[in-house]
Amino acid sequence: MILLCLARGEDTAPNTSSLLKPFYKIAMFLYKRTFKYFPKLYSSPQVEKDLLQLYPGEPGECLKTEYYVKKAALCLIIAFAGTLFGAAAKFSTESEMVLREGGTIIRDSYQEGSREVTLSFDNGEKPMDFKIEVEPVLLSGRAAEIVVDEFIEKLPQYICGKNESLEKVTSDLVLEEIYDGCPVAVRWESDNPGLLSSEGQVFSVEDDISVILTAHLNYSSCERVEKLKVNLVPPEISEEEKAYRELENMLLESQGESVTQEEWVLPTEWRGAPVIWRQVTDDRSLLLWAAAMAAGVMIFFFLDRDLHDRLEKRRKNLHRDYPEIVHKLVLFVGAGMTIRGALQKIAGDYEAKCRGGGRRSPAYEEILYTCRELYSGVSEGLCYEHFGRRTGLQEYIRLSALLAQNLKRGNSTLLERLRSEADKSAEERLQQSKKLGEEAGTKLLVPMILMLAVVMAIIMIPAMSNM
Repeated sequence: MILLCLARGEDTAPNTSSLLKPFYKIAMFLYKRTFKYFPKLYSSPQVEKDLLQLYPGEPGECLKTEYYVKKAALCLIIAFAGTLFGAAAKFSTESEMVLREGGTIIRDSYQEGSREVTLSFDNGEKPMDFKIEVEPVLLSGRAAEIVVDEFIEKLPQYICGKNESLEKVTSDLVLEEIYDGCPVAVRWESDNPGLLSSEGQVFSVEDDISVILTAHLNYSSCERVEKLKVNLVPPEISEEEKAYRELENMLLESQGESVTQEEWVLPTEWRGAPVIWRQVTDDRSLLLWAAAMAAGVMIFFFLDRDLHDRLEKRRKNLHRDYPEIVHKLVLFVGAGMTIRGALQKIAGDYEAKCRGGGRRSPAYEEILYTCRELYSGVSEGLCYEHFGRRTGLQEYIRLSALLAQNLKRGNSTLLERLRSEADKSAEERLQQSKKLGEEAGTKLLVPMILMLAVVMAIIMIPAMSNM
C-alpha cells in the first residue's frame, strides 16, 4: 500500500488493464529508483539485441524500459498473489488452532461436536505425536436441562423424515441415537414393534392406529423420558396398485388351494372378464441370433480386408528384403559359388537364424521353398520361374528371369548383371525410404498442428491477460 501511494503519479501504457495498473505503476516507480543505484541489474547486451531484432525501428531505451517494467510487474503480481494465499492459509491454520499458550486447549461449544487434533510432545529427549479427540463443552445443571428441553421441542421435526407430521405417518421415521447439531443421546422404544420398530421402520397397516414411541434422553447429568404419539395410517394407493394387490392375493389364494396337487391351474377370470397368463422370461435368443448374423456379415467383409492387409504387408517385406538378397547373391557368386549353391547357402543361413529365434521373412521363405524344389528333383530353370511367379513382384520376376537365362547362356556375364541389379535395387530402396519419410511427415502433420495450438495458447494467454 505504501508503494502504491508513492507510485500513484507514474504513467502506464494506455492498453494496460485497470486491474494491473497498480502493479505497473509500482514497477515503474521501483525501476526509476533502483536504476540509478543498480544499473547493471537492468543491463544485458543480449536482451537489448533481442529486443531490437524483435522490434526493428523502435527506440532501444524505450524497449528496454518497457521490458524490465513488465517483468517487474509480473514479479509483483506473483508476490502479491502468494501473499494473499499465504495469509489465507495462515488464517485458516490459526482458526484451527485450539492449543493456547500455557498448554490450554479451547473446547468447541456443545453444538459443534468433537474435533480431532494432533498434539506433539517434546521433553527435550524424544518428541512424540498424538491424535486425540477434543470433546466439546459438557454443560451441567440448569444449562443441561435447557439443552434437553430445546431438543425435546425439535424432536418431532427430527424424526418425521418424509412424513408431514406424526399425526399422519405412512413411511419410515428417522430414529437415531445422535442427531447432528445436538449432543443429546436418545434410545428409542416402541410399544408395538410389529407396526413400528425401534429403528423407525413402519410396517403396512389397513386402518389408522396409534403407536407410542418412548425416547430415553441422556445428556450430562440430565436424563428424561419423553413419550410421542405416532398415528400410523394406510398409505394412499392408486387404482393400478389396488388392482395389482388384488391380483397378487388372488394368485396366492389359488396357489394355496392347489399346493397339494401336481398341477396349479391359474385363475381364468378376474372381475368377470377372461384373462390370459404369459410367463415372462429373460429370452435373449433373438438378440444372440442377430448378433451372430451381424458378426458373420462383418467377418465376411473384414476378412477380405484383413487378407489384403496381410498381402500388402508381405509385399512390403519382399520389397524390403530384395536388395539384401541380391547383394548376397553377388557376394557368393563373386566368391566362386554357383547360383544353386548360393541359394542353398542363403537358405541354410536363414534356417539357422530361425532356429535361434530370428525373425521369419517371406522372401527367404520363398528361397527356402525353391531349394526344397531343387532337392525334390524339379529342374533348376523351372524352380527359378516358380520363384518369380510366387512372389508376384516385378523385381523378383526380373531376378528369376536373369537366373533362368544364365542356365541357357552361361554365367560369363552373370556377375556383372547381378551387380547392376544390386545397384538398381539399392537405388529403388533409397527412393522407397524417401517415400516412407514423406508419408511419415504427412502423418505427423496433425500432431504438429495440435502442438502448435498448445504453444500458441501458452504464448497468447499470458499476453492477453497483461493487456
